[in-house]
Amino acid sequence: MAGRLNGKMALITGGAQGLGAAMARMFVREGAKVTVTDVNGAGAQAVADAINATHPGSAFALQQDVRSEDRWKDVINAAHDAMGGLNVLVNNAGIGSIGSVEDESFENWKRVMEIDVDSVFLGCKYALPVMRPYGPGSIINISSIAGLIASHNYAAYNAAKSAVWLLSKSVALHCARKAPGFRSNSIHPTFIKTPILDGIAAMVGSKEEGYAKLARQVPLGTLGDPDDVAYAAVFLASDESKFITGSEIKIDGGISAM
Repeated sequence: MAGRLNGKMALITGGAQGLGAAMARMFVREGAKVTVTDVNGAGAQAVADAINATHPGSAFALQQDVRSEDRWKDVINAAHDAMGGLNVLVNNAGIGSIGSVEDESFENWKRVMEIDVDSVFLGCKYALPVMRPYGPGSIINISSIAGLIASHNYAAYNAAKSAVWLLSKSVALHCARKAPGFRSNSIHPTFIKTPILDGIAAMVGSKEEGYAKLARQVPLGTLGDPDDVAYAAVFLASDESKFITGSEIKIDGGISAM
């Protein structure tokens, strides 16, 4: 089917590369308008320009530090004005962190929480009032399989992504009561071939060696592609998922089944 997102106007954080860029491209191919934001404003603009080269007027870009409450307010209003409305929010911006409860520094713990959790709270809090007139709509929060399955050396990341998971459910129940027609769900990927994964892979040798080692942990025997996540996001953004809220979609190659 084409045009699955006709009439949708989406704000996607962390859109300069990886999952955010993949979702932006696929959303527009399915008929949506998108505003991509990133702390790397030039990178976000490059993604929007590339999209507009084939779908003129469909993509917009803004620089955003998702830790800033004031910047969230400005970005939501600017995205609304650029697209003529707002009815899809994708909280994708995030960082990873490797460290056990003893090894992780408190400073980095707080940084992970600010970027991975506080940003989702702020996005939902300030986007919903602007989104209400344009329903039905959807909030999609990118968590991780690490939000459902713990590891000894992911103390901050496990905690942050688990918080995103349950916050998504709380927002879903709030929307059901106070914002009819709006839904909230989370997506939980495992290892996806993005720049963030490259840093993890490099810790065990070459990128190829790291990818191979990570793939051996996945029952399907391979890593995921950004489009694997983008397909799920399109479904959750579309009205095809109108009876799905407070749920989680695992994109993990079978890891959580073990």
